[in-house]
Amino acid sequence: MILASLELLREQWIRAKYERQEFIYPEKQEPYSAGYREGFLWKRGRDNGQFLSRKFVLTEREGALKYFNRNDAKEPKAVMKIEHLNATFQPAKIGHPHGLQVTYLKDNSTRNIFIYHEDGKEIVDWFNALRAARFHYLQVAFPGASDADLVPKLSRNYLKEGYMEKTGPKQTEGFRKRWFTMDDRRLMYFKDPLDAFARGEVFIGSKESGYTVLHGFPPSTQGHHWPHGITIVTPDRKFLFACETESDQREWVAAFQKAVDRPMLPQEYRHFQHSSVVLTETGRAQLRDATWDTAASTRGHRPATRVPPPSVRTWRGHVRSVCDGDQFTVTAE
Repeated sequence: MILASLELLREQWIRAKYERQEFIYPEKQEPYSAGYREGFLWKRGRDNGQFLSRKFVLTEREGALKYFNRNDAKEPKAVMKIEHLNATFQPAKIGHPHGLQVTYLKDNSTRNIFIYHEDGKEIVDWFNALRAARFHYLQVAFPGASDADLVPKLSRNYLKEGYMEKTGPKQTEGFRKRWFTMDDRRLMYFKDPLDAFARGEVFIGSKESGYTVLHGFPPSTQGHHWPHGITIVTPDRKFLFACETESDQREWVAAFQKAVDRPMLPQEYRHFQHSSVVLTETGRAQLRDATWDTAASTRGHRPATRVPPPSVRTWRGHVRSVCDGDQFTVTAE
């Protein structure tokens, strides 16, 4: 996947330098640096899996990438904030040499869209336009940061992707084969690699926050078809995974360990504290009862304080959030 995307970028870099002479005439870089771009891309339908032509608009002024279901539509089908947007080439997964996967946060869950264009220059221009928009956003968000600090944050490839088996929170259910994606500290799992939404997400914190990665399963673990186990210990529970091969196990453990060994940033603590709802395979959900002192977290850039200590319960229904001054409370209805 990475090699294929590098080939596409390398080809267009050579064409930009020698054929289009963009390095000699900077004004020729306008298609991806002007702060506004619109055009048509082939987008995969969320439910039917068909690729249909859709109008996309990138506007730095609004800080968003939007797409429209109809050419004459006045309202966009989706608005993707530049702040949370990432783009990475995925030709093998999408089945097209110019395939691009765009992810963004929707209601604090990761939403995937899969797009491509027949023209390699066009899709690379879109990729560069998204990176340029991210760069300008980060310059405003982090005015003291150097360009060298910001460039690695423009877009990112996934730390690891592939199939593993997983079991449920009680660890008595059978293991099910799922597609997993490790995106920074988010471990997401899907029934199919091209699903729009993850079936669940696991936040991988640091060892200072009580996270540990172990080879193998706890004693008496049953129900897995693949022999090479991984256990992730979190402050609330253990997550069990099974890999088909030993090499897969080593690669996944290395990806998890990389996240666990890295100290958490202040903004990651916010996600750590507020990611209270985790969807499970049956459509049920777990809610951690808690009240968070968000003001203390914002003022001191420290992890928010839970009052009282959390308990975990399972329910069917809706989530209601209430913001009252400095207190943010989540309850089940």
